[in-house]
Amino acid sequence: MPAPIRLRELIRTIRTARTQAEEREMIQKECAAIRSSFREEDNTYRCRNVAKLLYMHMLGYPAHFGQLECLKLIASQKFTDKRIGYLGAMLLLDERQDVHLLMTNCIKNDLNHSTQYVQGLALCTLGCMGSSEMCRDLAGEVEKLLKTSNSYLRKKAALCAVHVIRKVPELMEMFLPATKNLLNEKNHGVLHTSVVLLTEMCERSPDMLAHFRKLVPQLVRILKNLIMSGYSPEHDVSGISDPFLQVRILRLLRILGRNDDDSSEAMNDILAQVATNTETSKNVGNAILYETVLTIMDIKSESGLRVLAINILGRFLLNNDKNIRYVALTSLLKTVQTDHNAVQRHRSTIVDCLKDLDVSIKRRAMELSFALVNGNNVRGMMKELLYFLDSCEPEFKADCASGIFLAAEKYAPSKRWHIDTIMRVLTTAGSYVRDDAVPNLIQLITNSVEMHAYTVQRLYKAILGDYSQQPLVQVASWCIGEYGDLLVSGQCEEEEPIQVTEDEVLDILESVLISNMSASVTRGYALTAIMKLSTRFTCTVNRIKKVVSIYGSSIDVELQQRAVEYNALFKKYDHMRPALLERMPVMEKVTTNGPTEIVQTNGETEPAVLETKPPPPGLQPDSQANDLLDLLEGSDIPVIPTAPTSKPAAAGGELLDLLGDLNLTGSPVSAPAPQIAQPPFLLDGLSPQPLFNDIAAGIPSITAYNKNGLKIDFTFERSNTNPSITVITIQASNSTELDMTDFVFQAAVPKTFQLQLLSPSSSVIPAFNSGTITQVIKVLNPQKQQLRMRIKLTYNHKGSAMQDLAEVNNFPPQSWQ
Repeated sequence: MPAPIRLRELIRTIRTARTQAEEREMIQKECAAIRSSFREEDNTYRCRNVAKLLYMHMLGYPAHFGQLECLKLIASQKFTDKRIGYLGAMLLLDERQDVHLLMTNCIKNDLNHSTQYVQGLALCTLGCMGSSEMCRDLAGEVEKLLKTSNSYLRKKAALCAVHVIRKVPELMEMFLPATKNLLNEKNHGVLHTSVVLLTEMCERSPDMLAHFRKLVPQLVRILKNLIMSGYSPEHDVSGISDPFLQVRILRLLRILGRNDDDSSEAMNDILAQVATNTETSKNVGNAILYETVLTIMDIKSESGLRVLAINILGRFLLNNDKNIRYVALTSLLKTVQTDHNAVQRHRSTIVDCLKDLDVSIKRRAMELSFALVNGNNVRGMMKELLYFLDSCEPEFKADCASGIFLAAEKYAPSKRWHIDTIMRVLTTAGSYVRDDAVPNLIQLITNSVEMHAYTVQRLYKAILGDYSQQPLVQVASWCIGEYGDLLVSGQCEEEEPIQVTEDEVLDILESVLISNMSASVTRGYALTAIMKLSTRFTCTVNRIKKVVSIYGSSIDVELQQRAVEYNALFKKYDHMRPALLERMPVMEKVTTNGPTEIVQTNGETEPAVLETKPPPPGLQPDSQANDLLDLLEGSDIPVIPTAPTSKPAAAGGELLDLLGDLNLTGSPVSAPAPQIAQPPFLLDGLSPQPLFNDIAAGIPSITAYNKNGLKIDFTFERSNTNPSITVITIQASNSTELDMTDFVFQAAVPKTFQLQLLSPSSSVIPAFNSGTITQVIKVLNPQKQQLRMRIKLTYNHKGSAMQDLAEVNNFPPQSWQ
């Protein structure tokens, strides 16, 4: 059989291939020849064939059929065969294949070989692909080589020991005696690998960490010698002596000094020396300085040293290298909470990074800028960030707008400034703001009583002829509906009032209704605003009736339902219209005060308790409620929404919000009135005393809903004040990887029950089950029946609006009724 071609010739031949198919044909032909040679047990050219096979493997072609040939080469006595055999084993074998166990004896023999290069091959292979079984069997040989005086073997044995510890951590103590003299070695290769070994042991064992803290002075001495040593051509890199060893020592010092005062104090001086003496003109020096900064920030260093570290990062921000600027911004972002004042000194440089062309640097600069905002610099920082919002790429606008909202809410110097800032964001990037921006701004405007005339005038001018920013149009529609009378009367004192007629205001809202850019939600805001103006305007009521009646046949079901309900208010319930459409009172956020819930209401906040009262004389609220429920639903099971927390004008729910002062228990008109009537407001007439017992022993909770990562559990309690009231606490958790936002839980019960939903603890369910939303449901069950409940869930997840219905029957247990 002719001799196979050499590796060099194979490479030259493959490179002449003009197409992928031609290359595959050459590889297949050569693989066939190699297989034939293997079958004939040709020992002469086995090494050459395996070398060619490894080249094919690196090109991406299958080479598994050469695994056993690698083992035969390892067993050979020739060094050239062993070298290719071990290289093949590292490339073609891993611990998932049982073949690798056949190598154990060969590696053990070679670890005890008389030639250091053969021992080095065995150490490299074991440290690269040794399984836990191989590591257990050969750890003793590695430990012996770690104690040898041969520096070539010691450095390889140290790295092999790192692999052994990673695979079998319990063998760590075996290497402890051998580490005592490793740092006394003069050879830099041994020092480097020894520091790597010590770092691995300290990271994996608190006991080892405490044991090696006594080596801090020795490590400091080695680092000092590296800094002070003169030029050494063997270790010099761009004028710096062995930067790789310096970086490794700094990382080990960081681990040893963390949460330890004595170790931190021992290394403060050397860290200051490194920080001041290292040359920054080359990238090598910047790498050392960066590791020094990380070490200073992670240990218990002196305040002056921390300021020095932050100043180094500030200098990095002026570097022309984008990678260095990005690293500096990321490091400053981690330290801004602990060293806020020191980072503030570099605020102008950080703000300049917002103009960088690199998007990664721009994003880090934006995040750091928001972290630097405080009460003293909020005006200047917001000016820069609003300018950035104007000019930044679309992918930044959502995060930037959200950050401005949060910063403005936290540090606003005045309500007018706060409102102006939010309106500027909505005007600039209204299409990118979060879903809760609209209700939050509405709440801010509602609570700023003295700013109502100014705000409605500004919003009116902002949307004249431009409906592209939908959130801005929604807020403007809501404000015009609430405060349209102030707009027409020209009562604005903060700026020159404008002269607007009632017809001009209605023209704007009708334009919103018919605009192609208006979303369904925006049209709902506009129609409701027009309806509200029927009680604020005097000359245009007939025009409003006409507009509302037109949309009674709208193709949009949401608009159609609103228009039909509003038409009914004009006709059948006109006497109730002024009360239902009166101006929204000041809204308050939900807070928790001990055992008593303080719930946001449309009036004053009072502790929430259900009381039993005789029905008031005169007109029964039940009959009014039933008429309204027939108007709204026509269903036997009314859905009672939760008390509003941050969305007073949420789409699809305005009418229920407006009717919040009525009893919506849904009891039949013909039925005798029960002895227990709900107060006009759900929370009126309530006493501040604690309401509930602990959960009754032995009553298990139930899972009412578990779907798409959302899980809702019910737990049961009984009221002290009324045994007929069952208190159900829901707990909603989220097992997905993203938060669920704008979560709303709604419930409906048969007419024989009365139901009240208190406000939820939040509207956001954190991801990975890291938190829950809780909400209390109170159910009056005078007839002691098994409870049936329908639930409706709405929330936003992964950018999509989600909605689902479910039914829970026959709970709690009959014995507990």
